[in-house]
Amino acid sequence: MKIQNSFRFGLLGGLGVLVALAIGTALGTLATILTYIGAAIFIALGLDPAVSWLERKGFPRWAAILTVVVGVLAVFTGLVFSVVPVIAEQTTNLVTSIQDILPSIEDQSWVANLQESLPPYIQVNVILGSVADFLNDPENIASIGGGVLQVGIGIASGVFGALIVLILTLYFIGSLSHMKRGLYQLVPASKRARFADIAEQISSSVGRYIVGQTSIAFCNGALSFIYLTIIGAEYPALFAFIMFIFALIPLVGTISGAILVTLSCLVLDGPPTAIAAGIYYLIYMQIEAYVLNPNIMNRVVKVPGAVVVIAALAGGTLLGILGALIAIPVAASILIIVNQVVVPRANEL
Repeated sequence: MKIQNSFRFGLLGGLGVLVALAIGTALGTLATILTYIGAAIFIALGLDPAVSWLERKGFPRWAAILTVVVGVLAVFTGLVFSVVPVIAEQTTNLVTSIQDILPSIEDQSWVANLQESLPPYIQVNVILGSVADFLNDPENIASIGGGVLQVGIGIASGVFGALIVLILTLYFIGSLSHMKRGLYQLVPASKRARFADIAEQISSSVGRYIVGQTSIAFCNGALSFIYLTIIGAEYPALFAFIMFIFALIPLVGTISGAILVTLSCLVLDGPPTAIAAGIYYLIYMQIEAYVLNPNIMNRVVKVPGAVVVIAALAGGTLLGILGALIAIPVAASILIIVNQVVVPRANEL
């Protein structure tokens, strides 16, 4: 009898392990789709404040949703037909000119000045010559071409993914209220009102955060384009787009994008343009840290600075860029739950 029970226990345990492995495999297979869904819900929550604002202005719910959807499609179409071709053209010109830039960069005077400031065992001309020889080798060019092909495939996949996210976002915007009501119905009636109140606070906090972070990123990109055009940078639209994308990442996004753009200006346009860009980004980062962020972000998500740093680092480690993007609103949501659920229960004990 004991052997039979042991066998049954082992069989059920083995089946449980197999089911767990099957679920893990299914989640791994669906990781991309789940990422698309999560990103679409995240964006929909970010657009929901605009729908709510239009409703407060007297728009019916359907008219507010239609207005926001048309606005999103207009912005997406405008980016595709105006900004994207310029960025693509400048990116192509940048890649094409690399082979011409590297051989001639050794003759520029700033290389000699840089060599004087480095130890004798570091030969800048030798390094640049090795890079130029590598790029001039047909075999290496072929391997680079294969890499470029893979990058092209990745870009095509990214465009397809962006289209899927856009379609899902439009669907979630239209059905967000129904999704919320369906979720609330799963909660016992005695706790439903409290659950709905906290859920609305969380969704509102996430939406305000997305609006605030996007506003900061747009300001960064627009000012970068204006300033880089004034100082004569060769690819201002491309660099402005890079700054916009990097600025969406909290904490390290702006400084990482600024370093990349400044180094690109150094290689492409020379030290004067790079110095001008570096000085601008140093000043802008101070303004963003002490003026823009406090006045925009502190009004939308009240999260302590230490929690922001820890959340961004943990989110970036677990889920990469997407994790860094959603880390702060997730931290804000957890703080709302702790302050309104955990702390009151602890005080009652």
